[in-house]
Amino acid sequence: MNRYDIIVVGGGHAGIEASLSSSRMGKKTIMITMLVEQIGATSCNPAIGGLAKGHLVREIDALGGEMAKCTDATGIQFRVLNASKGEAVQGSRAQIDMDSYKQYMRDACMMSENLTVYQDEVTKLIIKDDKIVGVLTKQGEEIISKKVILTTGTFLQGVIHIGQNSFEAGRAWEQPSNILSKQLQDIGFDIGRLKTGTPARIASSSIDFSKMEKHDGDKNPQPLSFQTDKDSFQPTQLPCYITYTNKQTHNLIENSFDKAPMFSGQIQGVGPRYCPSIEDKVYRFSSRERHQLFLEPQTIKANEYYINGLSSSLPIDIQKRKIFSIKGLENAKIVRYAYAIEYNYIKPIELKHTLETKKIKNLYFAGQINGTTGYEEAASQGLMAGINAVLSIDSKKPFILRRDEAYIGVLIDDLVTKGTDEPYRMFTSRAEYRLLLREESADRRLSRYGYNFSLISKKQFEKTKQKEKMILDVAKKLEKSLFNPNKTNLKLLEDLGENKITQAIKLIDLIGRSTMTKEKFDIIVPQFKDISPYLKQEIITEAKYHRYVQKQQKQIQKMKTMLKLKIPSNFSYKGIPGLSLEVMEKLERFKPETLFGASQISGITPSAIDIIHLNIDKIKKESSV
Repeated sequence: MNRYDIIVVGGGHAGIEASLSSSRMGKKTIMITMLVEQIGATSCNPAIGGLAKGHLVREIDALGGEMAKCTDATGIQFRVLNASKGEAVQGSRAQIDMDSYKQYMRDACMMSENLTVYQDEVTKLIIKDDKIVGVLTKQGEEIISKKVILTTGTFLQGVIHIGQNSFEAGRAWEQPSNILSKQLQDIGFDIGRLKTGTPARIASSSIDFSKMEKHDGDKNPQPLSFQTDKDSFQPTQLPCYITYTNKQTHNLIENSFDKAPMFSGQIQGVGPRYCPSIEDKVYRFSSRERHQLFLEPQTIKANEYYINGLSSSLPIDIQKRKIFSIKGLENAKIVRYAYAIEYNYIKPIELKHTLETKKIKNLYFAGQINGTTGYEEAASQGLMAGINAVLSIDSKKPFILRRDEAYIGVLIDDLVTKGTDEPYRMFTSRAEYRLLLREESADRRLSRYGYNFSLISKKQFEKTKQKEKMILDVAKKLEKSLFNPNKTNLKLLEDLGENKITQAIKLIDLIGRSTMTKEKFDIIVPQFKDISPYLKQEIITEAKYHRYVQKQQKQIQKMKTMLKLKIPSNFSYKGIPGLSLEVMEKLERFKPETLFGASQISGITPSAIDIIHLNIDKIKKESSV
């Protein structure tokens, strides 16, 4: 009864994807969570996706994860961010009904074959000969397994701060996991301390929305899951509202810096640089007269709003005055106050690319325990840990996504090679090959893996293959066809408002112009007029990035060839300009035989590999003279 293939500790976003992937791949799995009611809880903002985060959600979906499907089913506003910019940096984001999201995910876990959901707290990891064999729970249950995946979120020695008042908690009013945290320290894991926070929630009946800017969802909302029917997708959408802080708000905050835990020294953990608290924003950007705030509905009933942009750990009396100073919130009824939470995390350079720990065999970490922040980053890691735990049990090759294959590959590679000293958040700028990693290409890039792991159905996989074939077939025809500057074509370009040409160009370059639309496409290449609007747009986008993608693919191939280069046995890293002392010491210690071997060492970045390559070439040239 108490023997499983895989134990997943935690029921957050990482725990859900780890549990569902391992159970769907046929392994007997148990999810152990402190409160079954909190499975899938969105502890902070009521939204999924966003810039770069939307890419992660689409990739999770392409691999067979649950997050995007749940978002489509429970979303209450859908928007594409950066819609005026190139497709490579656009990001899908959805407001969700937080209650429905939890219910959906709990049902998905409870009804998943091979998955047992169990409410208890894990207090001890059972380890023999540096190998984990199971766990012990607070209720005295000894549960044996082949693999254990820890997805503990902010629960490891979590402490909540509201002004000078602080108390132990893993999340608002939930017990922390202190005993387990202590054991991880005793094992010798390199542990750090991070901080994150959340804003107050306001009763909608007390908000004067007439003083705010209304912010609607997209008129033609797009689902996040590739499995959702785009043509029939018509969710009920609610508006968000925008208001701003002002000088009065800032004065109240500035006069309370001495009561702010992050300034008084009460909080030791490092906070998220890209999602700072309001007191941090006022301190760092003192010249700014106001900061934008988004009021987001927490459920479809919209009886409570989340103030995005007003994260804080100030005392509640100051929080009240601060909120009352904001236009539209003068009579606000505060349902839940803002707070900061400080927690332990494990330095992710302790992990392999599979997310298995280097110290303890068969033990995996996923989510905020690895120093990340965000539901999407956590879910990505949970999915990958679940898949790799199953593959390891079956003695199969591990599943490691490259940086040019997926944002998930960038995320995990950054964590295990560079580590992080602050809450890690995904950005499009982190991906060197982002032109290859558009949201809408995630299924084409990754579905074959999901299908091979039995996480994607044959029907869905065939649909993806058909989509890819259509796009590539049309792109090839456009690549082979010329558009000549004859009178008819010049007149056509003039009528369409397109710049004229003086010499023949390939059709793919004409279709790839930034001014191209589906309507113009139908006129220029009428033979493809009957293609669906969705695929038509994908073809236009494919054409737009065609030359850039070719260039990036050449760079990738060059990198792959370069990584095969052997490093001379007498090669010295000492004193090489551009290499940090830490990098030099690691390379001297491990003495990798090839550049690929060097790239697999924790902390060795792509730029360091480039520098080593240049120096090897330099030595070869000098020796040949």
